[in-house]
Amino acid sequence: MTAPHSGGCRCGAVRFEASAEPHHISYCHCGDCRRASGAPVSAFVGFLADQVAFNGKSLKSYRNGPVERTFCGICGSPIAYTDKRLDNQIYFMLGAMDMPAYFRPTVHAHVREQLPFLHMPDALPRELKTSVPRPGEQTPEEQRSDGTQS
Repeated sequence: MTAPHSGGCRCGAVRFEASAEPHHISYCHCGDCRRASGAPVSAFVGFLADQVAFNGKSLKSYRNGPVERTFCGICGSPIAYTDKRLDNQIYFMLGAMDMPAYFRPTVHAHVREQLPFLHMPDALPRELKTSVPRPGEQTPEEQRSDGTQS
């Protein structure tokens, strides 16, 4: 399958379409994503923001520091997040995609915060922190090489 990739909220009031392939697909186990999604783990599909178009007028947002999360103002479905530190990137909730089975995650992020009863027996890399480094942070490879990760 190739672009465009589309998705939206549960009630259909918010729709989006990406005109390119994603640059990142991952699971996130951090507490912030858990609270924002209401799920024990989240999965995200990352695109360049300038390759995404939105339709609908009910898109709402909530900002917490550099992170802004968007959701439908009618049905409350979580849609995406952006981070001011990640220029021109947007990460859609995997569940908001029309064809979520197409997007297979390639890494687990923030496994330090993974719930102890959640078992995901795959062979994907597991990062103690982020899988998408922010400016000024070490990359996952640098974290492993300096001994901060196993």
